Amino acid sequence: MKPGNKATPEVVIVASAFGMDAVRREGHRAWLAIAANAGAAGFEVRRELFSSEAQASTEALNQLGQAITQAGMWSVYSTPDALYCADGTLDSGALERALREATALGARYVKLQLGGFIKHAAAAEIADRLRGTAVRLVVENGQLKEGGSLAQFVALFEALAREGHERVLGMTFDMGNWRWPGEVPLDAAPLLARYVEYIHCKAVVGEGMRLFAVPPEPDDAQCAALFALLPGDVPRGIEFPFDASRLPADAARYVEWLATR
Repeated sequence: MKPGNKATPEVVIVASAFGMDAVRREGHRAWLAIAANAGAAGFEVRRELFSSEAQASTEALNQLGQAITQAGMWSVYSTPDALYCADGTLDSGALERALREATALGARYVKLQLGGFIKHAAAAEIADRLRGTAVRLVVENGQLKEGGSLAQFVALFEALAREGHERVLGMTFDMGNWRWPGEVPLDAAPLLARYVEYIHCKAVVGEGMRLFAVPPEPDDAQCAALFALLPGDVPRGIEFPFDASRLPADAARYVEWLATR
């Protein structure tokens, strides 16, 4: 669907919305019922919120994936690892690990940071490594200069197109993360919209190095403008914190809000 077209997108709740410390302490499974009852179509598992490496084992991920499916949702698997090393080379080890773990979970998407991409896309190698996998690879604009610059993402998709693999991967467009490296999300959206397959939704408050993710206001003008520029039929993830004193009600309220923007 073209940007701006009206649709009813699926809404994903990102595990961190329930509080990072709470998820590390109680595990992802503890929040599935609230997410499902709130009407979420998907649930994003965050590897950095595992309390031990045992939670990233094939058996543990398979069990978590089954629990998500039984709750009536599909899953996203997010890892803080980057697709490209600082020297610009493909981090094949990080990609293989992410694909293996996402496959064990049964995820629809596996999300990595972009990292140090400079010029060459290694598209053929990525395509070869993705062959036969059911999970879709998406790279996210991060909060660091490396992997968070608009120029990097433009260059990435131009390089993929030159190599004949423009659609080998997609993008997670994080509406708020652009603020950390000093980019303007309304500049990024029209240039990257055609590659966006998943949207992380949040507003950002603060200045300098003290920036914080918060729920968008109902009449947030930038949020509305971004939704008008980005595809209207791709999943939208809630990546801002819920009110801990009223989690079920807050989750349900924001799922409904995000589905109708």
